[in-house]
Amino acid sequence: MHSDQEAFQSRGCCHVPTTYQKNEDIYQHSCCKLDAYDWLGDINFVDEKRYFDIVEIRFKNNRKEFFRSPEGEILRVGDIVAVESSPGHDIGIVSLSGEIVRLQMRKKQVDPKKSFIKKVYRKARNTDIEKWTKAAALEIPTMITTRKVVMELNLQMKINDVEYQGDNTKAVFYYTAEGRVDFRELIKILAEKFNVRIEMKQIGVRQESSRLGGIGSCGRELCCSTWLTSFNSVSTNTARTQQLSMNPQKLAGQCGKLKCCLNFEQDNYKEEVAKFPPTNIRLKTQNGEAFFQKMDILSGMMWYSYTDNPSKFIPIMRDDVSQILEKNSKGESPETLDEFTELETDEIRFDNVIGQDDLTRFDKKEKSNRGKNNRNKNRNKPRNADARNGNRDNKSNNQKSKPNKGPRPQNKANANQGEGNKPNPNKNKNSNRNRNNPNRQKNQQSK
Repeated sequence: MHSDQEAFQSRGCCHVPTTYQKNEDIYQHSCCKLDAYDWLGDINFVDEKRYFDIVEIRFKNNRKEFFRSPEGEILRVGDIVAVESSPGHDIGIVSLSGEIVRLQMRKKQVDPKKSFIKKVYRKARNTDIEKWTKAAALEIPTMITTRKVVMELNLQMKINDVEYQGDNTKAVFYYTAEGRVDFRELIKILAEKFNVRIEMKQIGVRQESSRLGGIGSCGRELCCSTWLTSFNSVSTNTARTQQLSMNPQKLAGQCGKLKCCLNFEQDNYKEEVAKFPPTNIRLKTQNGEAFFQKMDILSGMMWYSYTDNPSKFIPIMRDDVSQILEKNSKGESPETLDEFTELETDEIRFDNVIGQDDLTRFDKKEKSNRGKNNRNKNRNKPRNADARNGNRDNKSNNQKSKPNKGPRPQNKANANQGEGNKPNPNKNKNSNRNRNNPNRQKNQQSK
């Protein structure tokens, strides 16, 4: 059901490591948030003693740690190594090596001189890689069975991810929960089923969304699952300074918390808001006082309304508002605020200079074709109608030529005759036949 490739994609591997070939190209640079570019890799150091002996090693998902490499061995990016763990050892991939690691440790405020840094045992052997691949293949089935056990025990928690240690002796279960959970019974059941050491680790909803991933309201992949590593707190003050509507459905992300992208433009909005004049002071004019209604931070526009007519909004630039306030402080006042409003410009209309067709061009063609078809039908209708009318006339004539049983006269000649003179039906039949057959008429005349 689940392939081994899915388990190693979260570890930055382009394919499953094998024991029968070199795994030098297993780690490739991609758009993952854990990827780092070594911009000091082209610098050649003359003295080998200057080589930094600490490397950065990547594990599953967003877990990275610093390890001290063994003496006399230089590790490169992409090497699969066995590192110190508790208990046993773990398998990881070297993501950074050299002097760039020193700068990375300074950024994360880790002292390289301290002794608590764990060690790298060796480069991974074939047996280590075999155990690692077998353990990674058990992660997704283990997560599914654990979720079933949690549902049976009615525990208020959600299992998000499972990570097996490289030597297949320990498994870390990541879960989210609103409150404290008593999972002692769960640990006993899992230890009996999987025969490994169980470790439960609680994470927040932001870390959960970064592990699971998804598509945001902007249409792009979530920032926390692509490049964002540090989660800063987001407050409602950021939405207020940006003048956003306090709608939780629009401000909240997939994790249920406020969107992290609200902090991205917060500094820019603070700088622009500081340029605006105070909004609690009314503008004094000869027509009356005007009070503040709203403003557009990025465009620098402010809207005021007179106290007599609060429904009318007058747009004024922030620089003009500051000038009016300066005049009011000196005891001067302009006539009206309309002097500072911008002239309304006509709407810009775009002509079709590229030759781009309209969206309704297909409908127009269909209508024109229908008109042509209707015209052709109308042209053909009179001919068919005449033919049909001719056939109907012939039928009617034949029907009229047939004698009626009653005394009703057939034509004017019969009507003028008296009651005693009755028409002869044989004569009518013969006359109709002679009319229809001209050859018979000629024969009769010859006779």
